Amino acid sequence: MEGTRAVERALASTLRPFESMARAGLATAQLALALAPHARCIWIACGPGNNGGDGLVAAMHLLDHSRRSGGDLEVVVTLCGDPARLPPDGARALSQALSAGLVIAPHPPRAFDCAIDALLGLGAQQALEGELAKQLQTMHGSTTTVLSVDLPSGLLADTGVYLGPAPKIGLGPRHTLSLLTLKPGLFTADGRDLSGVVWFDDLGCTSLNQIAPVATLHGIQGGSPQRAQVSHKGSQGNVVVIGGQSISLSGSGMTGAAILAARAALHAGSGRVYVGLLDGSEPSIHWDPQCPELMFRSVDTLQQDRHLLQSAATVCGCGGGSTVVARLPQLLSTCPKLVLDADALNAISGDDNLRRLTTQRAQRGWVTVLTPHPLEAARLLDQDTTTVMSDRLTAAMTVTRYLAAICVLKGSGTVITGPGQGPIINASGNSSLATAGTGDALAGMLGAALAMPDMAPESAFQAVATAVAQHGRLADDWDRERSGELTAGRLAMRARHLH
Repeated sequence: MEGTRAVERALASTLRPFESMARAGLATAQLALALAPHARCIWIACGPGNNGGDGLVAAMHLLDHSRRSGGDLEVVVTLCGDPARLPPDGARALSQALSAGLVIAPHPPRAFDCAIDALLGLGAQQALEGELAKQLQTMHGSTTTVLSVDLPSGLLADTGVYLGPAPKIGLGPRHTLSLLTLKPGLFTADGRDLSGVVWFDDLGCTSLNQIAPVATLHGIQGGSPQRAQVSHKGSQGNVVVIGGQSISLSGSGMTGAAILAARAALHAGSGRVYVGLLDGSEPSIHWDPQCPELMFRSVDTLQQDRHLLQSAATVCGCGGGSTVVARLPQLLSTCPKLVLDADALNAISGDDNLRRLTTQRAQRGWVTVLTPHPLEAARLLDQDTTTVMSDRLTAAMTVTRYLAAICVLKGSGTVITGPGQGPIINASGNSSLATAGTGDALAGMLGAALAMPDMAPESAFQAVATAVAQHGRLADDWDRERSGELTAGRLAMRARHLH
């Protein structure tokens, strides 16, 4: 939010008073008409600050449009707060609106075709209540188009935490016109559901690029690059997957997690994939009928093959259970490219020696990727999940700082952080991924992304971000194709070549 405020101040110094609000209001009105061109009633809910002023300016343009088009459009404006306490630009907008013939309605209309949320924007600081909360509930309970000005009211710009009443997701089209800057909170935590489709207008301040970004929004563009014709399995890299504790060891079988990771690594383009299941001295599973290309080894055999471990990307922890703890010291000390997931993360969170070995890897120029979901991140940070979710960017950056590793904090708007790197927020993916095993598939895809023999440590961060984006896009493509429920097994088999 401070970056946006800095841009606001810089823009204000180059414009006439009120010009920024005039541009914001015009942009809002134009977008509302584009989103709901046949609306008979548009409700503009204005709040007690400059966000409300943007709404009032938009209302004037909408009223003018209605008059010029024959009066078919009804424009209803409500104002929460004391008009006498509006900031200067907001007060000016109210004065102009009243002079233009707008009437402030005491209540929202009983029916509307489009609503413009101009209640708070950046102004939200505490839980919403009273008339503000009531109007938000009315908007979010509707099946009509809702357009939020700058931010959905109640959404914190930096974190994506929502302070408003519980919204009903999926009832109708939701849009947000982000002004001057794109706010991180729009793309992570609660933000993705509340903001809907995000539009951007820089209000003419394209030259104001002196403000450092808080994070980078990342996605996949175009198709996967073609492999060279001279490629062979050795040139595509090896992945070793260690995990999948047997039911015979603990009474809780998690073999499938390791198999999912291995299948995803194979289909994401790895030349060879080795699987070491944590099921005692003699593997109980020797091959995968769906993917006979996978090569099964005992974990002891894999750990004795130092040449393989030093050249491959190793994925450890998927379904590892408590058995994985004994395997971690050697893997941390041997594997230059290591993805740690699930039970490997839980093991590190409770063991000072394992944390020390993890941190020391960076001093050797080795790549470590941690893939926690919020609860696992909370364990790594000795916090609770609520604290992690209250600021996902800070949580991921703190994991990176503590363990000198790339952190992939999973969730809506996955956050990727790395030593010396600015945070990345992933733009792809959807709720189809909210099913068991999709994180295991992601771990395998990350292994494939790191497995290329020519993968330099300095390229690992971008490779990880690309794999995360590709994982999300697989879910987006599946959702568009409406191919039934997405399962982790289906996701792993659809993983694509990333290199």
